[in-house]
Amino acid sequence: MKLGKIWPPPQEPSCAKLAVLVGDDNDGHDRAERATHQRAQKGRRGKQRERSSSGRGFGKKCMHGKVPVEGFKFLTRLHYWAAHTVTHGPESPWGEHEIDYVLFLTVESKDKLTIKPHPDKVDDVCWVTKQKSLAMFDDRSLLFLPWFRIIAHRWMLSKYGWWDDLTATMTTHRHCDYATIHEFDPPKEHMGGQGASAALFSHIIPTQNAVAKQGAYGKIKTHTESKLSQLARLDEVCSAATLLYIKPLKSNLHHAHIKSTFNKDDLAFCDEILCKVSRSFAAVIRQLPPTLLVDVLIFYLVLRALDTIEDDMTAFPDNKTKIDHLLSFHKTALMDPTWSMDGVGEGHEKLLLQQFPKCHSVYAALSQQSRRVIADISHRMATGMAEFVGKDLGQGTLDITQYNRYCHFVAGLVGEGLSRLFAVSGLESPSMAKELHLSDQMGLFLQKTNIIRDYLEDYVDGRAFWPQSIWNKYSTSGDLGYFANQSDPLAQTKSLHCLNELVTDALSLVPDCLAYLAKLRCTEVFRFCAIPQVMAIATLDKCFNNPNVFTGVVKIRKGLSCQLILHTNDAQGVHAAFRHFANSIASKINPNDPNADATLKACDAILEITAEQHSRATKQKRTGLLMGTAAAAAAVAATSSRSSSKNLIPSLALSATAFIGSFLVTHTFQRLVVKGSSSGSLYSPVLRPAAKLMTECQNGDGALEQAQ
Repeated sequence: MKLGKIWPPPQEPSCAKLAVLVGDDNDGHDRAERATHQRAQKGRRGKQRERSSSGRGFGKKCMHGKVPVEGFKFLTRLHYWAAHTVTHGPESPWGEHEIDYVLFLTVESKDKLTIKPHPDKVDDVCWVTKQKSLAMFDDRSLLFLPWFRIIAHRWMLSKYGWWDDLTATMTTHRHCDYATIHEFDPPKEHMGGQGASAALFSHIIPTQNAVAKQGAYGKIKTHTESKLSQLARLDEVCSAATLLYIKPLKSNLHHAHIKSTFNKDDLAFCDEILCKVSRSFAAVIRQLPPTLLVDVLIFYLVLRALDTIEDDMTAFPDNKTKIDHLLSFHKTALMDPTWSMDGVGEGHEKLLLQQFPKCHSVYAALSQQSRRVIADISHRMATGMAEFVGKDLGQGTLDITQYNRYCHFVAGLVGEGLSRLFAVSGLESPSMAKELHLSDQMGLFLQKTNIIRDYLEDYVDGRAFWPQSIWNKYSTSGDLGYFANQSDPLAQTKSLHCLNELVTDALSLVPDCLAYLAKLRCTEVFRFCAIPQVMAIATLDKCFNNPNVFTGVVKIRKGLSCQLILHTNDAQGVHAAFRHFANSIASKINPNDPNADATLKACDAILEITAEQHSRATKQKRTGLLMGTAAAAAAVAATSSRSSSKNLIPSLALSATAFIGSFLVTHTFQRLVVKGSSSGSLYSPVLRPAAKLMTECQNGDGALEQAQ
């Protein structure tokens, strides 16, 4: 690494090579050991020594013995800079700006490698296990070079990263990135100096253990639209303002029923951790009726805890141990009020397992029927997860059958559990508990959307789900990572064809999803189920024929999300959203795409289902326009009939009153049309608030069924 003054940081970086040494642990305690190059805690070296340093940390004879050049494995490059404000103070004129090449080398034993680090660059070298390395990063008394933090947090120590997948890292191209130069700014303590250097890029190197976040910090780029693009859509801006300040989703968490039923502190923890592990679900769960809200909240947290155990690839000594924990979860975690688990998961998921007795306290206060549902679904999901433990998913699932089976276990069963909770709450018909197929399809639609969107993230993690029977038709290399090479015109074309076939497969689930929603009668339950569905169809529209899926994670605009939430209140709003995005997808179909006919057929099916609601909405708009126009014309006629000036102002007032009155009448008429004409339609439920439904149910046995 070449060092120089940052005044400000130069735009053209220097180049350097970096060697990170990895070797097997003879004692078998961990899969690998790594030479950790620890930076001096205090700036004991003078500026002259700093300037004279080569920057690599190793002399020409850094390794004694014969180490062939072919033994080094190139993995990636990073563009990085930092001011030496930590070692030489806030006014330091020194810094570095470079492109680093990351090379890996493995050896059979640490005893077969002698390391001779440069004395001006490295204070100490030690061999450590992965857990020891993580602990060292958490130790504030130790100071690591910023570039080492990048490598460790983004690639090496992340879940399913280089270390977890060491064999594949060294023997395959799975983790090799030949095309990208990753750009990073240093943490804030390494900014400034006499050059007042500030951020050049958008990715900031974490100062603490960023591996605490699921998915590893900064691993995959997120494709977002510019603020200008968002602000240009005034309707979405207004929707965001309305949802935030005027008409936010109402939270029922502080309802008297909830306060009197559950432990206040334990429930507060559950609500807080829910926001941490899933902010998107927190809002829609909180707006559920008080008699259902906590049941769904705990159901989600229990399954999230189970998923954390299944997802951790390093905490258990072998697959059998993990399977035993999964299969016994419904007995240990849900029957023992003191059960907890430490050392599993990361960040907030890890905290959830550590503090699980608080979740159990709330779970134990649920009705026996709700507990039975949660325990049953947990057991069946764990059984499905155990089936996939140990399967090599580096190249995805084998075929559509396995793809659907995986989605059923992790999402379809969630749909079934929710339907059963809706039924036992009394807010929905008991028959909802028997809608197994439609419930499963609801879950599959959401899960497949996530899998499609997360192609690159899952592939980098080494646990992908795109079915091989589909992507093998398009990959000329026989590798799922083929599609990530978007600089190759053929790979880009093939990748879009593969992507569009998977989107088409997901779209085929929409009719069943709309049929499920049509069976709901509680407004709050309908909204809870419908909001994720419209978000999913919007995400599929964003992904369809979009090459960005293969270079990062694509997300819909936040303003659009707010708009969808505001309009997802009834069948008309839901159908309008599905119709809009189906039309959008159809408009982007490439005639040369081998899936063009199938995609168009799937879109046409959605348009046919939503045609009735679309026609009804169009008639309402026309009726409102005609009535408003007629009222305005009548008011104008009344005004013009008065010739005297003294009557002009009262006439204008009469005109305005007539127009406003006609608008209110029209608006009321429209609402009556909606309520009166929606009954009897296969996809048009008659929704009523939870409070009214419960009153009907209390009026007599079967009242709720009769209302259906």
